[in-house]
Amino acid sequence: MSRYWRLPPVWVRRCVLAPLVVALAFVWLPMTAWLVVVVAGVVAWALPGRVRILRVVFMAGLYLLWDAVALVWMLGLWVISGFGWKVREPWFQRQHYALAGTMLRSLFQAARWTLRLEIDTREWDIDAVAQGRPLIVVSRHAGPGDSFIIVESLINRFKREPAIVLKDTLQWDPAVDVLLNRVPTRFVAPRRSRKAGAPGGAVSIAAMARDLQPEDALLIFPEGANATPGRRAKRIAELRAGGREALADRAESMPHVMPPHPGGVLAAIEACPDAAVMVVAHTGLERLSTVRDVWRELPVDKRIRLQGWTAMPDEIPAGRAEREAWLYDWWETVDAWIDTHQPEVSGLGRGGGRIRR
Repeated sequence: MSRYWRLPPVWVRRCVLAPLVVALAFVWLPMTAWLVVVVAGVVAWALPGRVRILRVVFMAGLYLLWDAVALVWMLGLWVISGFGWKVREPWFQRQHYALAGTMLRSLFQAARWTLRLEIDTREWDIDAVAQGRPLIVVSRHAGPGDSFIIVESLINRFKREPAIVLKDTLQWDPAVDVLLNRVPTRFVAPRRSRKAGAPGGAVSIAAMARDLQPEDALLIFPEGANATPGRRAKRIAELRAGGREALADRAESMPHVMPPHPGGVLAAIEACPDAAVMVVAHTGLERLSTVRDVWRELPVDKRIRLQGWTAMPDEIPAGRAEREAWLYDWWETVDAWIDTHQPEVSGLGRGGGRIRR
């Protein structure tokens, strides 16, 4: 005999069952979506071939989770800081850097086996030459991931607290927006988009450099954007139009990089004369400048290699013209290193990506 289930009173159906169904829908649907993400990650790892869409689904879901966890974490820090009252105090600054290091480490761990990505930073050793002094890190710019890779190494490997100069469009990412607006950061907007009276990039960089402590590092990308043939040709033409023929000739001899804007680097050196300067070159990200590039290359099967050279304060010339020529000397070194370390497929097997240090 079948059991008879008595219909509950109206108030139970309206006040208990209906909200329960709504709550289950809002919980169940996200859980189902995350199940799809996890399955996509497992299948992308297990199946041979490129299976682009599964890798994209997994990495997009993981990044969304990464952003959400970071935002909740930072909300907690904001609350315990007195609802933002002391959020810029040293202890809270260290907690935000620890958060950034943890989140970047976890993101790269997932990218290693999902995208079959190898990151080799063994030739980049800050502490061997710059212990106990602030550091100005000057890097080439190629691809969307180089700033994340360098910041992760600065925080987790070298225990530095980086101040960063970045394009203002990165604030579209909610977690990046909140995090970087709580630590020393300058978002640089194009001159045509800058508000009237807003300080330029060099002025902002100098302000950050003056505050550098021995455990800090200031990260600058003097090329200003990813190197493309069109941008490189335009930059060289601007040098010639400004009567900088010698620098334009030197820039034309460097096919792998764009002519650097010297203003920010020289402003930082002048504002913090005790800092060592590290010039960073890397390969492996050149073909990953746009979303279309990333889609075409998935899984990227890349080895990203970083190399750093350090100049101590007494090795930096004094005059502005001499410092500009000195920066171009280093950019020629970067270009030559890239020429002999062209990107290569990592050759790793399924799930074999790793970070070498």
